[in-house]
Amino acid sequence: MKAPVVSCLLVLLGTTALATELRIGLIPEQNVFAQAARYRPLGEYLQKKTGAAITFTILPRYGNIIDRFRQLRLDGAFFGSFVGALALERLGVEPIARPVNLDGTSTYRGYIFVRKDSGIRDVATMKGKRLAFVEQATTAGYVFPMAYFKEKGVRDVDRYFKEVFFAGSHDAAIHAVLDRKADVGCAKHSMFDRLARRDPRVAKELTILVQSPDVPSNGLSVRTELPAELKASLRGALLAMDKDPEGIEVLHRFEALRFIGLRKEDYRPVYEIAERAGIRLSTYSYENK
Repeated sequence: MKAPVVSCLLVLLGTTALATELRIGLIPEQNVFAQAARYRPLGEYLQKKTGAAITFTILPRYGNIIDRFRQLRLDGAFFGSFVGALALERLGVEPIARPVNLDGTSTYRGYIFVRKDSGIRDVATMKGKRLAFVEQATTAGYVFPMAYFKEKGVRDVDRYFKEVFFAGSHDAAIHAVLDRKADVGCAKHSMFDRLARRDPRVAKELTILVQSPDVPSNGLSVRTELPAELKASLRGALLAMDKDPEGIEVLHRFEALRFIGLRKEDYRPVYEIAERAGIRLSTYSYENK
């Protein structure tokens, strides 16, 4: 399957074509159309502020983003927390910035959730049920739940549950439980809350049983080889958005309050959750089985 590409290419001020192109990958945290609509205004804004043509590539799977980053020769990506930690380990990327959510946090949590009418209240009552993960390369959608199940004595999820499947995106995992295609679901809280604002059934019909420690929001990291002035321009444009009327409008459409700096140290909770799950990032096979 070829990854869909969303291009945000503009000729600034009606003059000459832009000299620099930045190819930035996006993880498939929701369906590609919603993901494209969310990031398109941000790409146009960054292009205007940095003078670089921004091309977003929505990658079809979490589980191949490291390989596709190399194959497509991407310049950066808005990595999820676990894939961001993998990228630090395997690509040596440089963290730039991450958004602050509408609730004022710059982090997210993993949720394990069920339908309120399911009768499921704990791991014991999950036995023999259907479980929907997101992808093997997500903190909220796989790594945290695996750590949790392991600590609760579940050594083999494939044997413990009647069915285990990967929904492919956080919104798909939520809808799988909402639509009774799965009994237990795993997803990030920011996507859960975003869907709840649009669909009242989410809050009315689903209940959260477990939540993970906080991990950093999906943040932009780039190749270290990019020119220093371009990295500084990207970082500066993102961090100053909430002080610019045009930037504030873009942030509103992006469903964020502002951007803040992102550091390698911010990924420490991800490493800790992975260790609890028995995962070593340097050798982890992150593609779905």
